[in-house]
Amino acid sequence: MDMSFCCGASMIGTRGTLKHIRTRIHNVPILLCPVCSRVQVHYLALMEYEMLAEYAHGDLVADIDFSDYTDMPPPAELFANCVNNEETDSPGEVVSSQIDMALDLLAISDALGDREWTEQLRARLAKLARRSVKLQGRAGKKASAD
Repeated sequence: MDMSFCCGASMIGTRGTLKHIRTRIHNVPILLCPVCSRVQVHYLALMEYEMLAEYAHGDLVADIDFSDYTDMPPPAELFANCVNNEETDSPGEVVSSQIDMALDLLAISDALGDREWTEQLRARLAKLARRSVKLQGRAGKKASAD
């Protein structure tokens, strides 16, 4: 079961904090879409996440660490089906990789004459370009502060 794609973009493998009712669960293996920001629990962690979330909520726990209660494969194994991994790739590398893939797909959609797909890819590229500009701005501010 490969769930590493969303709205045509490759989802990024990472760990994050999710909220289940009133409980925050930290270090949950998640997949994040760099275009629409959709987040989903990694399919290999989904059952454990759901059980831990229910138990923690039932015990009125405000914060809990997923990694303290589960045995997940190492990140390299867990996120092997992801093109990018936030634990090993910088934000700039992630966006650059996503732009490269979208440009490759744009060439294919143009060659096929698929206008709808082409427009979707152009919209995705516009979002990724804005994200790239933001990242470059942050890098510039950080460099001038040093």
